[in-house]
Amino acid sequence: MQTVPENRKVSPSLVFFTIHGMQFGIGILGFQRAIAKIAGYDSWMSVIFAGIMTMLVMWIIYKILAFGETDLAGTHQFVFGKWLGGACNLLFVFYFILYTTTILRSYSEIIQVWVFNDLNVFIFTFIYLSLCVYIVFGGFRTVVGMMFFSVVLPSYLIILFSFTLPYANFRNFLPLFDHSVKEIILAGHQMSLTYIGFESFLIYSPFIKDHNKSKKWAFLALTTSLLLFLYTAILSFAYYNEAQLLKYIWASLSTWKIVHLPVVERFEYIGIANWCLIILPNTALALWCGSRLLKQTFNLSQRKGVIILSLIPLIVVPFFKTRYQIEHLNYVFGKAGFLINYLYIPFLLILVWLAKKYKR
Repeated sequence: MQTVPENRKVSPSLVFFTIHGMQFGIGILGFQRAIAKIAGYDSWMSVIFAGIMTMLVMWIIYKILAFGETDLAGTHQFVFGKWLGGACNLLFVFYFILYTTTILRSYSEIIQVWVFNDLNVFIFTFIYLSLCVYIVFGGFRTVVGMMFFSVVLPSYLIILFSFTLPYANFRNFLPLFDHSVKEIILAGHQMSLTYIGFESFLIYSPFIKDHNKSKKWAFLALTTSLLLFLYTAILSFAYYNEAQLLKYIWASLSTWKIVHLPVVERFEYIGIANWCLIILPNTALALWCGSRLLKQTFNLSQRKGVIILSLIPLIVVPFFKTRYQIEHLNYVFGKAGFLINYLYIPFLLILVWLAKKYKR
């Protein structure tokens, strides 16, 4: 594997922003409905369970890298060989294409429902992907810089969720443990789409100056995401009754309806506009990861690779028109993320360990 020049690497502390930034996306706007369907008000425990599981997978990722391979492509080649390893790389390329497609279509649907009913999805997707390609052309440091701003600048939106506190009824959570452990675990499974994105560390780890030193920042990012999702879930569950939770598709977004400021009557418009900055680097990093794998597999220029990868969502996104189709797209992506994070990555650790033992 080609060594990454030192001037193209970033500080270990910036891993906090890349991991937390990837998780803080579209999922937080409407995860309450998905988990409340299964575990009701007890699903706040599912948020904690799913967060702990992501930390376990992150520990596994660091264990895989500790075996000496610098990234996912190197690990695949070491375990499976050149051809089969390349095929596994392609599976992750398709995964990042699915990531980009899901984020773009979900966000454009929010704009259509809340702001512009006659939004041209193709034109919006073209403009958005053009910005993403421009960011990726700047290199990994530019992508990380955008990720930093996407976490810091819109952070004030977190405070606005607390506007529900005067209307909150925390007795909604009683009685505790009203659902079985199985239901709480199944609801945690529904959090896959929300917690997704941290696995991209396997691709960009060679661009961290010392990825061993980044471990504390990675786990701090996962802990921050867990606390943020838990904070949002508790406020939503205290504000809505169970019937409303099952009705509202974007429960977090709907709470902003009660925010009234002297200069802004409909604050949800401001929030939706700010969310554009939040998901822009998410999409850019997903395209960067996919194009990086293409470069390592086919020795294709990363600039050409990102253009090729951008064309696929540009063509596919407009075909998802109905709520059912978009919801099914989110379901498929959530399942793919669950299989990769909680099944494939632990399995890959076992294979790396066996390969090391055998070749030694």
